[in-house]
Amino acid sequence: MRAFATADQLAGVVAEVFGTDRRIVTIERLPNGSKKGVYRLGLDDATTTIVYIWDPAEDYWSDVQDTDRADRADTFSHASGLDMFEAAVNRLESVGARGPRLLFADRSRAWYPADIAVIEDLRGGTLQALLEKDPDAGREPLADLAGMLRRMHGYPAPRFGQVFAVDRGLAVNGESGARVILDRALADVEEAAERDGRVRAGRSTLTDALRDLASRVTAPARVGLIHGELGADHVMLADDGAPVLIDVEGLAYFDIEWEHVFVRMRFGEHYAPLRREDLDPDRMRLFQLAMHVSLIAGPLRIGSGDHPQAAWFRDLAALHVREAFNFVAKEAAG
Repeated sequence: MRAFATADQLAGVVAEVFGTDRRIVTIERLPNGSKKGVYRLGLDDATTTIVYIWDPAEDYWSDVQDTDRADRADTFSHASGLDMFEAAVNRLESVGARGPRLLFADRSRAWYPADIAVIEDLRGGTLQALLEKDPDAGREPLADLAGMLRRMHGYPAPRFGQVFAVDRGLAVNGESGARVILDRALADVEEAAERDGRVRAGRSTLTDALRDLASRVTAPARVGLIHGELGADHVMLADDGAPVLIDVEGLAYFDIEWEHVFVRMRFGEHYAPLRREDLDPDRMRLFQLAMHVSLIAGPLRIGSGDHPQAAWFRDLAALHVREAFNFVAKEAAG
């Protein structure tokens, strides 16, 4: 049974950040992620704030993979933790992009028995919700997001890897982004084959297609700053309507095509303002299939645990099984 934070446990945090005359009147655990606890606190002056908690009890991946030994030399290792969050928001600010405003961070365990951060509460909702409700109203923040992505993707990254690792001069594994993606995708196929019969039956079809697509990638990589999982649900709107990126711990320096494959998929009909015409088509094809495979293996993994949306993750994996084989068939047909 997972134990989540209570108002009594967070009272000292509120006193430290906002003063001893403030108290919590409401606490809500938000379904914002699977790697950390996200809580909205309502205070007695009618204001609200958000608390992030990085605790194994809050991390639904901890029961389905070894999160304690995440290898920071691996660009796609488990992206969670206060250190990674701080590195990400600092780098975003430095390139003129906007992440959540950090009000307080603590690793001492003096106020709570885990690393915590207090951040601004962004009450404008997600860009996804706005685009679904009123696409016309979403045009301006979407245009602002496009500008933000151009600045991020144009950042002269020193090399690929997690921002946390590269900015600290730590070693990063892999000879190139394309090779990292290929190796990861091949491993994802093997893992998914253990849980899904169709992947098991079509394992060689997927691995052969991945290797063939990788062999066609010859253009030099353009490495920029990427979010890594940038859907419209990971863009919140500030009070002034400006877009703010959330779930930023996985921020990395990487081939910008990897970002665009995900953004194109998640933004769908709203992708046009974010589109770039100078992306490498060979990388896009390799990364597209690799993305489908990743969205089979990862959701099957977490769907095997006790996440409250486990069934949704399994359905997502099933969708991408179909998408992966359809993609291979279309490639084979020319």
